Amino acid sequence: MNRRDLLKTLGVASGAALVSRPAAGQHAAPYAGDTVGVLVDTTKCMGCRMCEVACAQANGLPEPETDVDLSTLRSTSPTQWSVVNRMETERGPVNVKRQCMHCLQPACASACLTNAMHRTGEGAVIWRESKCMGCRFCMVSCPFDVPKFEYDSANPKIQKCVMCWERLEEGKQPACVENCPFGCLEFGRRSELLDIARARIYAEPDKYVHHIYGEHEAGGTAFLYLSSDPFEQLGFRTDIGTTAYPVYTKEFLYAVPLVLTLVPPFLLAVSKARRGDAEEPEEGGGES
Repeated sequence: MNRRDLLKTLGVASGAALVSRPAAGQHAAPYAGDTVGVLVDTTKCMGCRMCEVACAQANGLPEPETDVDLSTLRSTSPTQWSVVNRMETERGPVNVKRQCMHCLQPACASACLTNAMHRTGEGAVIWRESKCMGCRFCMVSCPFDVPKFEYDSANPKIQKCVMCWERLEEGKQPACVENCPFGCLEFGRRSELLDIARARIYAEPDKYVHHIYGEHEAGGTAFLYLSSDPFEQLGFRTDIGTTAYPVYTKEFLYAVPLVLTLVPPFLLAVSKARRGDAEEPEEGGGES
C-alpha cells in the first residue's frame, strides 16, 4: 500500500469512527433472536477425537497428533481449534470437547475496536483479517480464553473455532458435529437444543447434573453442555456469572473520548499499509 492509499484508508476509517461513535455500546444490547448452536453431551463422548480431525480438515489446519495423552490438559491453539481432554472426576474419567463457546453477546466482539471479531447472523463468532489491527483485546476480554495469536508468524492472525460458518451458509452442519460417531454432538436451533437437554435431564435425573452449561453463563452461549459430573470438575469456569460481559463496558463505551475513536482507524490503516508492503514484490526483483 502506497502513501496515497494509506491516507485514503485513514480518512475513510476516521470518518466512519466519527459517524458511528454514538452507537458505541450496541454490542451490549439484549439478544432477542434464536441462534444456531451445538449441544455437547459429555456422557456420550468416547474420546475418539474424530471432531479434532474433522475440524482440522474442514479448516485447513494441521492434522492433530495421534499419540496424544488425553489426560494431559490441552488448550485450543492457533493450529488446533478443537481439543478433547480426559478429565478426572469423583465418578471417574470424562472426555470433554472444548472450542470457542460462541457467546450470544461475545466479549471479544465488543472489545474489538475495528469490528474484526464479528458475530454473524446465524450466531457464529468469526475473525476478519482485513479489519484487524492486531490489538489482541479480543484475547484479553474472552472469559473462556479462546482466541489465540500466531506469535511465531510473520503475518500473525487470530485463530479460533468459527463454527464452520461457511458450511452453515451452505446449509451444512459444523464438521465436528457431522463426523461425531457416538452422537455426542447435536446441531440445531439453540432453543430446540435447550429443550432436548432439559428432556434428557428430566428422563434421567440421576444421570445428569441438573444444569445446562452455556444456557446462562456469560449471558448465554451457542455451545451447550450436559454432564454427569459438576462442571468445575470438567475444567469449566463456574465463576463467570450470567451477565453478558459487554454489559459491563456499556457506560464506558458511551463515554469514550473522541481521540480514542480516531486511534483505532489510524492503527488499522497502518496495519493495512504494512501488510500491503509485505505482499508487494520489490521492483527489479525478477530474473534477468
